[in-house]
Amino acid sequence: MNALRIDSTGPVPEALRGGIVALGNFDGFHLGHQAVAGAAIDWARATGRPAIVATFDPHPVRHFAPHVPPFRLTSLDQRLRLFGAAGADAMYVFQFGDALASLPAPAFVAEWLAGALDATGVVTGEDFTFGHKRGGDIGVLRTEGAKHGIEARAIPPIFDAGQPVSSSRIRDALKAGDCATAAHLLTRPFAIEGIVVHGDKRGREIGYPTANIDMGSYLRPRYGIYAVRGRLADGRVLNGAANLGIRPSFDPPKELLEPYFFDFSGDLYGQSVEVELVEFLRPEGKFDTLDALIAQMEKDCARAKEILTI
Repeated sequence: MNALRIDSTGPVPEALRGGIVALGNFDGFHLGHQAVAGAAIDWARATGRPAIVATFDPHPVRHFAPHVPPFRLTSLDQRLRLFGAAGADAMYVFQFGDALASLPAPAFVAEWLAGALDATGVVTGEDFTFGHKRGGDIGVLRTEGAKHGIEARAIPPIFDAGQPVSSSRIRDALKAGDCATAAHLLTRPFAIEGIVVHGDKRGREIGYPTANIDMGSYLRPRYGIYAVRGRLADGRVLNGAANLGIRPSFDPPKELLEPYFFDFSGDLYGQSVEVELVEFLRPEGKFDTLDALIAQMEKDCARAKEILTI
């Protein structure tokens, strides 16, 4: 199911007003987020109302602490597809800036949930906070929402291995190169999506042409070599191996995700490719000779093929 993207800078279509809203950041859309969105979607379906998943962009952390390293687990485009696949009718994007950051919680409920969205119900996680200086919580949401005919519900955390599922757990796993844990908590492999850009053609020169993708605002997982799957805009799925990092064997260092797709000879420049990190193979390394690098790349590709065909 395709979801419609609505931005807070524009009006909400009449057909989507009066809906049930899942409210949160939902970066990564992991098991916990899916529980919140699922409850809102089920509620909407049971009452014949639109189901909307609301998110924030940029992430509030980026607004308040612009110096922090990149940490995103999903782009807005990825979230739109994930929300749609979960059954949402629309994704509502709150543009987070000074105005929203300074808005008191009661005003947020009145102006945005009741006003712009005309919501009849809202679902959040139990620990969700909102409004100026995080002055709003589920208690405020229930009290203020009731003034506008909005019912608010809270979903408790989802636990896995005795710990709550969280974006920070997933980030820690990826920083450690633990793709399996991240995929388990996300319910899918962590994936980086971007436009293929021209590089210095070093890979092509040594027989391993790569599709170079800028990491942008995504979290930087552990630098190294990965077994990967690429998903093209036309639906094709390609197996491959990728270098994620700064390529220490080449000068100057440049941070990129560089997947090499097996048995593929097409032109991907300018196309959007989503690259799933399936398994970490080894850390980046600097090789004394080009022959040594090529020999290691052959081993990496052989190992990746084994992993991806299991």
